[in-house]
Amino acid sequence: MTATRATARPPRGRDHPRRTAPTRHGRRISQWPGILFVTPATVGFAVFVLLPLVLTVYYSFTSYDLFSPPQGNGLTNYHHLAEDTRLRQTYINTAIFCVLAVPLNVGLALLLAVGLNRRMSGWLRVTIRSAFFFPSLVGLIFVAIVWQFFLQTDDGIFNYYLGLVGIGPVHWLSSSTWALPSIVILDVWKNVGLAMLILLAGLQGIPKVYYEAASLDGASAWRQFRSVTVPLLSPQIFFVTTLYLIGALKVFDSIVVLTNGGPGDSSRSVVMYIYEKAFQSFDFGYAAAVSVSLLVVIGIVTALQFRVSRKWVHYE
Repeated sequence: MTATRATARPPRGRDHPRRTAPTRHGRRISQWPGILFVTPATVGFAVFVLLPLVLTVYYSFTSYDLFSPPQGNGLTNYHHLAEDTRLRQTYINTAIFCVLAVPLNVGLALLLAVGLNRRMSGWLRVTIRSAFFFPSLVGLIFVAIVWQFFLQTDDGIFNYYLGLVGIGPVHWLSSSTWALPSIVILDVWKNVGLAMLILLAGLQGIPKVYYEAASLDGASAWRQFRSVTVPLLSPQIFFVTTLYLIGALKVFDSIVVLTNGGPGDSSRSVVMYIYEKAFQSFDFGYAAAVSVSLLVVIGIVTALQFRVSRKWVHYE
């Protein structure tokens, strides 16, 4: 055994090969694979994100109708932002949509994930997961067209069952009171499945030993949920909330298909207003200014979320 170790030692003296530092040429060659891998993403970000962002900021200081060269007008578009009552209404609609849709999506997804994390037969678990995740795979335009039939005033399925219990027909899509809640219902049905899967993956990553220790201490199921599940699941809850809040601030296609922003401006969102100004009124400069204002709002909301998250999100 001793002889084997002696022969395994590296040779000493002048014949011992010295480890040489890689040359500058060698380091450049070793960096090429990494550069090639990040190049498509970098080019895509520069062309489809950075360049449009810079052009949008530039056009926001101009008067531009897409057909003639842009003419600089200073801060005129931004002065008009404060006087635009329609823009104010679209911001209010978007804020109401966020307040309704985001808590409903995250709360319902959390309840579903906790329910699916309990013991049940395999086929039942797969069936429930597929049923709730299936709407996330279907195109939103197709889903919105189907929901138009559900929400019809005269022949809709919702009003049919409400009529059975004596509730009069609800004008889901033609009433300024119910148009925005109807879009929220569609959004929750469409998106709750993805949040459910993310939270379910987080739940399955929580070690069982915490629940066993809580049970030995006599903690009830609600106490375990509040003191074990929510703190350890807080990173996933924060991620889903941030994802859905940014999506809610940019809601567009479901509104176009269901209500087209009506009746009046009661369900019109900020992004839909930007689209109308840019491609229907051809006031591209003002649309760019509204886009910049929305970008600032999203940035402020996201920064506040990260600021507040320090108090309730726990990372192991």
